[in-house]
Amino acid sequence: MLEQEEMDKVRQNVRESYAKVAEASNDGACCGEVSSCCGVSDDDAINTLISTRLGYSEDDLAIVPDGADMGLGCGNPRAIASLQEGEVVVDLGSGGGFDAFLSAREVGLTGRVIGVDMTPTMITKARKNAEKGQFSQVEFRLGEIEHLPIADNTADIIISNCVINLSPNKQQVFNDAFRILKVGGRLAISDVVATAVMPEAMKNDPMLHAGCMAGAELIDDIETMLKNAGFTAIRIAPKDESRAFIRDWAPDSGVEDYVLSAYIEAVKA
Repeated sequence: MLEQEEMDKVRQNVRESYAKVAEASNDGACCGEVSSCCGVSDDDAINTLISTRLGYSEDDLAIVPDGADMGLGCGNPRAIASLQEGEVVVDLGSGGGFDAFLSAREVGLTGRVIGVDMTPTMITKARKNAEKGQFSQVEFRLGEIEHLPIADNTADIIISNCVINLSPNKQQVFNDAFRILKVGGRLAISDVVATAVMPEAMKNDPMLHAGCMAGAELIDDIETMLKNAGFTAIRIAPKDESRAFIRDWAPDSGVEDYVLSAYIEAVKA
């Protein structure tokens, strides 16, 4: 495990990278330095293409406020979430609020959605989007996903889209996720996982880390972490077809030979 100082450096790199994404989106500029899960364009048409490629429908994109879809992610966690009206959803790394708003449509006014993000600029953007879209059952809280600003036994389900790979302490992420779930609560996550041991040069590349690639853990290690946190009914399903869009995230790097997008499911029994 990384030392605390190293973990803080990783978090700061990610925080600064995604602040640039949010600010660029607000300014109408390209997201610049960070590729991959930060999105690749400020153009709504291009972001629509990215999101439909990841598994969202055009109907999904039509019901969220303008600016909420930033072309982020590596899948659609709602595809495995089976959300029910009245449920409490927590979205780890909620960004501009895209998945939170889509979840709100499914849980209805009797449900509740809490988005957590460690980037103040993203929280501000998401709150403005919630106000624009009149999503009264959605709130956004500033915090780290390793130490969620949420009470024990709160959530029926936790979703996340291409965020946990960014954490330098994934075991703590899963431990805290377990803490805030109700008994019978579930995880429904889309994330990047490693299918082979990555070369050290890749693992230590800050751009590949902020781009949701270098921080990916091996599938067996993720399963072990989930078990250690207390989860059962663990299912990790890599998507071979994701190799194509991961190749686009870092062209000519060969990173697609080491990582894939996957759906990750588990239950707090």
